[in-house]
Amino acid sequence: MNVSGEQYRPKNVAAVFVTAELPAFSRAGSTIDINVSAIGDAKSLLGGTLIMTPLNAADGQIYAVAQGTIIAGGAAAEGDAGGVVKGVPTAGVIPSGARVEREVEFELASMDTLRLALREADFTTAGRIETAINRSFGKRVAVMLDSGTVKIDVKSTGRRSTAHAIGQIENILVRPERRARVVVDQRSGTIVMGEDVRISRVAVSQGGLTLRIQEAPIVVQPNPFSEGETVIVPRTNAAIDEEPGISLAEVPDGTTLSEVIAGLNALGVQPRDMIDILKSIKAAGALHAEFIVH
Repeated sequence: MNVSGEQYRPKNVAAVFVTAELPAFSRAGSTIDINVSAIGDAKSLLGGTLIMTPLNAADGQIYAVAQGTIIAGGAAAEGDAGGVVKGVPTAGVIPSGARVEREVEFELASMDTLRLALREADFTTAGRIETAINRSFGKRVAVMLDSGTVKIDVKSTGRRSTAHAIGQIENILVRPERRARVVVDQRSGTIVMGEDVRISRVAVSQGGLTLRIQEAPIVVQPNPFSEGETVIVPRTNAAIDEEPGISLAEVPDGTTLSEVIAGLNALGVQPRDMIDILKSIKAAGALHAEFIVH
């Protein structure tokens, strides 16, 4: 809307940003979910209705049109002296709120080869996928190209179409190989370990120093009716406290996750101190896992 000559700020209208993800093989007429977020000074989208909104892709084309009642979470209350907000009332969703108007041109039936891209690249997992697919079709139709790609010859599968071949492949069970990882969140002091984390025999000693400085200045005044001026004399009390901590303790070999946890818990330290200990164990080469710090 165009407004001139005055400031137009209605309290029941919000400017929003609408996003959606167009799934693969979406056809014209199908519906998709959309997300709605306020981008202006609106305080809540509860009970709001999105008017007809075209959804443009990066190429500038309109692929869907959104409209419907917004489902927002949270609540907000406000008074003259303050307010309270629970959740995020300025964001919401509309299930099946957009209808696809334009399809992405893609001919699956004309493809002679397929490439399966692994979400997490791993040579062991890719090799297991190749073996499982060839075993299912009874002949060599899949070949591992690298740690993240498995190539499939659709014609060699002998199925009526590419879709039929994919239908058989997606039902093949493959056990992925997971990496051993230790994930640390320094802000909250959270430590998460994977099942395959291993630790070698190592000795750990941990302690800490606390430095305390207290300022207690003294005011010195001259005697009554005498010459002189008031002087502030600084007085500082500094002390160093050494925490008992733990002496040199041995962490035995851990071949299972429960043994690793038991060995680390035997140190008897807080989670934040445990983060520093794990870093040192990793630097010593005794922690056999990928160490990720957030």
